[in-house]
Amino acid sequence: MEKANLFINGEACSVANTFAVVNPATAGIFAEAPACDESHVNRAIEGAAAAFNHWRLDILQRRNALNKMAEAIRENSEAIALLLTQEQGKPLKQARSEVMTSVMQIQLAASTEMPQEVLQDNDQSLIKIIRKPYGVVAAIVPWNYPVSIAMGKVATALIAGNTVVLKPSPYTPMATLKIAEVTQGIFPAGVFNTLSGLDFLGVQLTQHALVRKIDFTGSVNTGKKVAAAAAPDLKRITLELGGNDPAIILPDANPGKIAKALFWGAFTNSGQVCVAIKRVYVHESIQAALLQELAALANSTPVGNGLDDNTRLGPINNKAQFDRVNSLVSAAKQHGARVVAGGSALNQGYCFQPTILSDLRDDEAVVAQEQFGPVLPVLSYRDVDDAINRANASHFGLGSSVWSENTEHATVIAEQLEAGTTWVNQHLALSPIAPFGGAKWSGLGAINGKWGLEGATQMQVINVKRV
Repeated sequence: MEKANLFINGEACSVANTFAVVNPATAGIFAEAPACDESHVNRAIEGAAAAFNHWRLDILQRRNALNKMAEAIRENSEAIALLLTQEQGKPLKQARSEVMTSVMQIQLAASTEMPQEVLQDNDQSLIKIIRKPYGVVAAIVPWNYPVSIAMGKVATALIAGNTVVLKPSPYTPMATLKIAEVTQGIFPAGVFNTLSGLDFLGVQLTQHALVRKIDFTGSVNTGKKVAAAAAPDLKRITLELGGNDPAIILPDANPGKIAKALFWGAFTNSGQVCVAIKRVYVHESIQAALLQELAALANSTPVGNGLDDNTRLGPINNKAQFDRVNSLVSAAKQHGARVVAGGSALNQGYCFQPTILSDLRDDEAVVAQEQFGPVLPVLSYRDVDDAINRANASHFGLGSSVWSENTEHATVIAEQLEAGTTWVNQHLALSPIAPFGGAKWSGLGAINGKWGLEGATQMQVINVKRV
């Protein structure tokens, strides 16, 4: 059985207590992860605070260390990917891709310049804005993309001069702990710490007086708790929260042409993507044709263990989420929804058939809530203004998309949607050169590029009177 250590102040730390990590493809335990206690949390945060004053000074040191980190992950990518598939469920090919994406994220961060802006420069004065690190950053990571999300947070915080305490989800700690293992010795003691544990760990990180910034990705409800915990100490926060992304299909769209992109925009990682398509609004004139295309894709996509070469969709990650998805689909069926494809669990771990539903009301839970699973409700509309209003009638505002043969008209529609990102004729097309964040309940702040770096730093105005 796989085992791992905590990594605090540059050292591997074994602990007495562990917790089980379940392989969702089998529903069986495949690993034991270390369960830290309060003393481990305090040591990690205090070590990070002590390392900060030196780490912040030398950006060349930070660049070199991050590039070495990227290389260590690349050299151990297969072992990391294998752990990732077993704890998260995604097909091994996708796990490998996620690991290599994290390598590129780290390398990109290492090459980023610190923002600086000169407002005035003349014989009398110099006024400029510089960016400075906060100090200790607590990075709290979800279970759907545990490696790439973690490394994006870590690399951005570290290049900015912060030190980091990283907390992976208790559902998916093993790949992250493996990364901490293979990168030991690259960073000075205290710069990069990795802890694993159960619910109390997140609470301690968000409340600790020495943590100055919290970078959290997860559910809206937990994000609100993080914000509330940060408020008494005015800790800075970046929150990337849930989404209930609408896709609006205009009447001139070609169902046969767009169905595959729509399907994978919704079902990648078995729908466990915060910015996946979660509801489709299609013009009534082409709804039947689109449903037929989507059903054919759903019925022909193999679901199973991510270690099997044939698998295209893995299981839902954990039993709580599996039960929730099952409940949402069951309730929709009881309320009259038509199952166009799928509609039930498979007799294998937490695997669930890719499910297409129609004949739904907007207030049905499977439409109004974020399913975060392999389920796609497809609703019809007659008037495009009605579709826009229904798409916007949500507390969520992470992503959205518009699909049409007329890209100019689709772009006009896209600009009316309330979302951090809106795509035209594509979805999940995240770009490292564009900021990514949410509107409304879907988050605060942004990641990627200068926007992510600004979020990892605080602004200081330097105003010099020349003599």
